[in-house]
Amino acid sequence: MPSKPSFDELLQAAGQSAVHLEMRDVYGVGDEADDFERWRRTGQRDADPASAYWAPWVDLVSGAAARGVTVRRARVVSEPVTEYIRYEHAGTSVNIHAGEQVRWLPRRRASDLLLPGNDLWIFDGRSVLFNHFTGGGNWSEPGLELRTEPDLVRRCADAFEAVWDRATPHDQYDLY
Repeated sequence: MPSKPSFDELLQAAGQSAVHLEMRDVYGVGDEADDFERWRRTGQRDADPASAYWAPWVDLVSGAAARGVTVRRARVVSEPVTEYIRYEHAGTSVNIHAGEQVRWLPRRRASDLLLPGNDLWIFDGRSVLFNHFTGGGNWSEPGLELRTEPDLVRRCADAFEAVWDRATPHDQYDLY
């Protein structure tokens, strides 16, 4: 039985687009735990694209962008935002530095949109990688589910575009 491609392999294989829809207000911070705690104490977030934390992501995304892949991330958030979303917002400059476009949509403005039940990535409009989390925001088992049914991919792509069209670009989104 062939193994399923990893996230890195999927992004490296993308030729046109990779879009990410995030809809949780809290994620289990896992590998972010030390940085998150430092941010909670000091208000300072690791925003150095060359840091050990960020460099692998920056290399992956900037490599995709250099190949002409458009990488977009849309975040649906409750307002007022959670402490975790404030932390995430504080690091978004690195996502943008890497080549991502990022937008934010207040959840109250998404009430009439039909959205998938899970966060996801869509690659080239041909596959959807669902991200599965526990109630506390940690990765569940299995954490990733790759699907390629054309109708499902289209519905997820339509949901992403509906969010994207309403969302506010990162540089214009003010937390409160």
